[in-house]
Amino acid sequence: MASDAQSLTLLVAAFDFGTTYSGYAFSFRDDPNKIQTNQSWYAGGVTSRLVSLKTPTSVLLNTIGEFDKFGYEAEDKYANLADDDEHHGWRLFRRFKMMLHNNKHLTKDVTVEDVCGKQMTAFPLFVMSLKYLREHLLEAVTKQKIGIEETDILYVLTVPAIWDENAKRFMRDAAEEAGIDPNRLKLALESECASIWCETLDMDVKGALADQGAQYMVIDLGGGTADISVHERKPDGTLKEIHKASGGPWGGISVDENYVKMLNELFGEKALTDLRNTEMSDYFDVTREFEYKKRSFEPDKTTQIIVRISASLRDLACKYSSISLEERITALKVQEHSITQKGKDKLKIDSVLVQSWFERPIDKLVHHIKSLLAEPNMKSVQTAILVGGFGESLYVHKRMRNELPGVRLIVPPDAGLAVLKGAVRFGHNPFIVSSRLMKYTYGTEVYRMFDEKKYQEETVWMNGNWYVPKCFDVYVRINEEVRVDQQVTMESIPNSEISITPIYRTTQVSPEYTTDPECELIGTITLENSLDIPFEEQDITTTFMFGDTELLVMTKNAFTGKEALMTFECFTE
Repeated sequence: MASDAQSLTLLVAAFDFGTTYSGYAFSFRDDPNKIQTNQSWYAGGVTSRLVSLKTPTSVLLNTIGEFDKFGYEAEDKYANLADDDEHHGWRLFRRFKMMLHNNKHLTKDVTVEDVCGKQMTAFPLFVMSLKYLREHLLEAVTKQKIGIEETDILYVLTVPAIWDENAKRFMRDAAEEAGIDPNRLKLALESECASIWCETLDMDVKGALADQGAQYMVIDLGGGTADISVHERKPDGTLKEIHKASGGPWGGISVDENYVKMLNELFGEKALTDLRNTEMSDYFDVTREFEYKKRSFEPDKTTQIIVRISASLRDLACKYSSISLEERITALKVQEHSITQKGKDKLKIDSVLVQSWFERPIDKLVHHIKSLLAEPNMKSVQTAILVGGFGESLYVHKRMRNELPGVRLIVPPDAGLAVLKGAVRFGHNPFIVSSRLMKYTYGTEVYRMFDEKKYQEETVWMNGNWYVPKCFDVYVRINEEVRVDQQVTMESIPNSEISITPIYRTTQVSPEYTTDPECELIGTITLENSLDIPFEEQDITTTFMFGDTELLVMTKNAFTGKEALMTFECFTE
């Protein structure tokens, strides 16, 4: 695994593959805290002020379905093609990462829509994106230091801590398909990375985290999700997870959706769809400008925001409807003067209406945080660190401070880069997180000797005894603390040439059967045994490797030496 390559690593490179924006950072082993990010993501059009250290998670495919561009370049090229009516057959995909969140039926065949609503398998888009980021990174690195080889690099890919194991495996498989050596790839949990980075910052931030035993909450608020973890700083400087990760789909794209909904009501869905399909540069100008307004919106100092609306959108609205913009504004169920025209290409929007676009995701976030802090084991948590792109919103800062008065809220500089930079530090020292809490009870399916005092279920006659099938053999329980290097091994005897070991999980603390309603089959392990000696003379060990960012389960036949790893159920052919 990646840890085996640690001593050979000259460079750690991290990818933050986000719902709305993505980027990378890296540092060399001889100066690990000198973390560098890309400086050259440029957007075309009038919104160059949005140039940042990340680029939109957008992929452009050419007319034969091959990768063409990523990020701002993908959006701008598609816009230029649309302006010249040459975009037919080209396909632009944006914000497709959210399909991995809480997807109970995730497979590699899952599809997403392009900007025109046409379906495509999602997995190749993740592969193309990661391949582009990797190649862009390698180009940046080789400009600085000649002679860096692929085998000198440890890659870190960040994922939300609230993600399911299947989604993590989906990302790992995509990274490997993109050309990254699986032995030099490590997944890192985003909220943990943010916590790691904050310990390097100024004394005001670091001071709140420096005390031994200090407990604090990390809120990673991105474009798609809110990812919340709670950590304790141990005497040796490592981090201990004291509450399992939680969160939900309460990111900044919810605000964007409310803004687009208003545009639909004002100009008509047909007009906005046409703008997106035929005047894409204008569409991007409209949405990118709102992204800037969203980040800087400060209700205490702003009575209204002014957004630019392209003349082409107004023309399209007139094409599809004889109702004037003034009449549409009046028809909206908003307070009088909440929206007014300003010239021919601008709207003035009252701050009260803008605030309403933020309310639903932030209400859910605040309610969730309050419920966490009300738990008995959270009494010592008095500090919260807010990071992520949406975490930079001034409105979010105000709401959090007003509604969590007993909590010290810390927003580090460049909060949107905290995860990325922390991921680089994590790559240099993955054992900085010493323990985590299990989100599930994990185990296998076994036969147990029949006991009439305990079992009443159907039994099976084997080897001269009655056995109860489909019993849950627990290896670790939900909310149990496990070290990052912890392993649990149990032995069994095979009864056939091929041993198939099913792996289950549940939210129950002490499950009896794998058929219980909350039990879920997550994978299987297929191991070949020997026919040279009797099965009862062979031993199979099943080992669960816990505490890392990914679950690893392995079986081994002690006689043959053969090993096999778990294959996730949703990815089996």
